[in-house]
Amino acid sequence: MTTDQAKSLSETAIAKLMDALESGQSEALKTYLSVMSRFHRYSWGNILLIYSQCPDATHVAGFHTWLKMRRFVRKGEKGIVILAPMVGRKKSDDELTEDEGTRLFGFRAAHVFDVSQTDGEPLPEFATVSGDPREHNDRLSHFVASQNIALEYSDSIFPAKGTSSGRKITLLPALPSAEHFAVLVHEVAHELLHRGERRKETSHAVRETEAEAVAYVVCSAIGLDSNTSSSDYIQLHRGDQVTLAESLALIQQTASAVLQAIDVEAEKTDSFA
Repeated sequence: MTTDQAKSLSETAIAKLMDALESGQSEALKTYLSVMSRFHRYSWGNILLIYSQCPDATHVAGFHTWLKMRRFVRKGEKGIVILAPMVGRKKSDDELTEDEGTRLFGFRAAHVFDVSQTDGEPLPEFATVSGDPREHNDRLSHFVASQNIALEYSDSIFPAKGTSSGRKITLLPALPSAEHFAVLVHEVAHELLHRGERRKETSHAVRETEAEAVAYVVCSAIGLDSNTSSSDYIQLHRGDQVTLAESLALIQQTASAVLQAIDVEAEKTDSFA
């Protein structure tokens, strides 16, 4: 694949991604955000309590919150104990605002349950990449190795599907083939774009927008269908079409480098046939 061919593919894919971002949130993302907003954000102390009792917990909520989401705690399930604040209103004849009139009296034990302890309607999920990457997973893995980046697999990163920590990429094991390819490209983009000084100069939204845009371009180029997964991901991380537009050159450059690299790997493989 020539540089011009890679650039052309990149421009076409980015134009489609830009259109998706301009269209706003997909119905799948709206549903996901609506349901996820019902999950309380726990303090660090309560997170440690939850982990100590249920290390595999992913989404926890109270009994009645699960009912509102049309899920039911199974009979016999043991609740996970957390500390809930007790807040009361200060007695006074003076007119006080809510902040001034309330105070923390202490904590009480409360119980929450992980999604694995419930049955009912499934929680909404992101759209996922589909299709057959064929030999491109192997080619991409070879490219990762050629960049002196270690590729490992571990369940410990769940619920994340992939992480990048500087010369090391970790993926969740047993990802479907298309998702494996897409997630690996995303993490490769982080390695190529967001190490060294530039990481300090970019926001989280910019880094995630750039990495996911590179993944979208490369996935599109080899025939995978990303549907709304990339635009959903970018918007979830507070990116938008403006964020994307400001990084176009870097996204195109990085996507082209990956596309040409996996094409070169194909030529190497053919030469040994």
